[in-house]
Amino acid sequence: MKSSTLRIVVVLAALSIVGITITQVYWVRKAFDLQRADFDRQVNTALLSVAQQFFELQNTPPPANNPVEQLSTNYFVVMLNSDINPSMLEFLLRTEFEKRNIKADFEYGIYDCSQECMVYGKVAAAGLIKSEPKLEALPKLKNASYYFGVRFPGRELQLINQMGIWTFSSLVLLVVIIFFAYALFVILRQRRLSEIQKDFINNMTHEFKTPLSTISLSAEVLREQARQNNEVRSLSYTNIIDQETDRMRQHLERLLQVAKLDKADMELKREKIDAHELLNNVISSMQPQFNDKEVGISLAFTATSTNITADHHHLSNVFINVFDNAIKYTEAKPSIKVTTRQSGKFILIQISDNGIGIAPEYQARIFHKFFRIPTGNIHNVKGFGLGLSYVKQVIETHKGKVSVSSQLNEGATLSIYLPIVE
Repeated sequence: MKSSTLRIVVVLAALSIVGITITQVYWVRKAFDLQRADFDRQVNTALLSVAQQFFELQNTPPPANNPVEQLSTNYFVVMLNSDINPSMLEFLLRTEFEKRNIKADFEYGIYDCSQECMVYGKVAAAGLIKSEPKLEALPKLKNASYYFGVRFPGRELQLINQMGIWTFSSLVLLVVIIFFAYALFVILRQRRLSEIQKDFINNMTHEFKTPLSTISLSAEVLREQARQNNEVRSLSYTNIIDQETDRMRQHLERLLQVAKLDKADMELKREKIDAHELLNNVISSMQPQFNDKEVGISLAFTATSTNITADHHHLSNVFINVFDNAIKYTEAKPSIKVTTRQSGKFILIQISDNGIGIAPEYQARIFHKFFRIPTGNIHNVKGFGLGLSYVKQVIETHKGKVSVSSQLNEGATLSIYLPIVE
């Protein structure tokens, strides 16, 4: 993924998370406010019912104004102006609270304004008296002789407990945010490791090119001396040095190609190319290798539209890699068949071999960088696992597609689709 694309993805994801978080907080606050308003309404209704029952029991007319007053978020007072029986008060409070599903613990106290003191008080749970309260002196109210006060110390906790779905969704959101932060950390870390890997490949390949050039030059000098002195054995050794140097140079070139393809600023030198002509040129250039390995190759070019826009160098390397794999992974005498045909707006190029084949579980992974099919302790085929990764990247850069079909011990067929032009 390009650095600019990664930054856009990270920013959009972060904005999405922030937006979701703000929306969640807003609706949680709204839900909490609704729960709080409902709680206050239920408590006011319950206390008003208790006050009316006291007025009826004491045969006193109810006041013109509402006797219930909320002095704070969790403290309510009820003015009665007559003596209050504590046992009756607690019974009525419990009864009314249970009717309205108010399950919070509460403290209540009775205040005699004529004596300016609290005459009774208790702390009650939902169904049990917990302990004697240590309530502060209740304030004196104007125009009141007797009143009782009720306070809910665990009011906020009860409201939160009643918001089960909102609490659950908030916890889920928190888990998502933590997971996102961890995933982002892993992505950025992997991105950094990928950059280090690419820098290492570039530096390593460039550092190896100089000694390889020196080895090639020295081998050439030794070859000339061997020819002059007619030293067959020395000439054979210098040829081996040359072959192995060329092989190492090809590996380094592949590493550089893969590293370049990962760069966002890589530019392909596109030109109009005849696909059949390109294939014939690649096959001609590899003819010495085919002859050396006794490769049998057959061509069946049936495509009628063969013009494509491509980078000649990279596309040639694609087919060289494919032919090279067909030879390396064939235990018997290699046989390669190249066919072309029309497939809509694409030219389909299929390269089949009679090699060892690819197990189904590995077919989706052979295009991954550095992946090689496990062979245990047997390493009879050398390579870095970059060939098909390079093929896939080049073909997809050309707006094409590549796929493989294979059965074990029955060879493999690589299908390459390239868009045609008029």
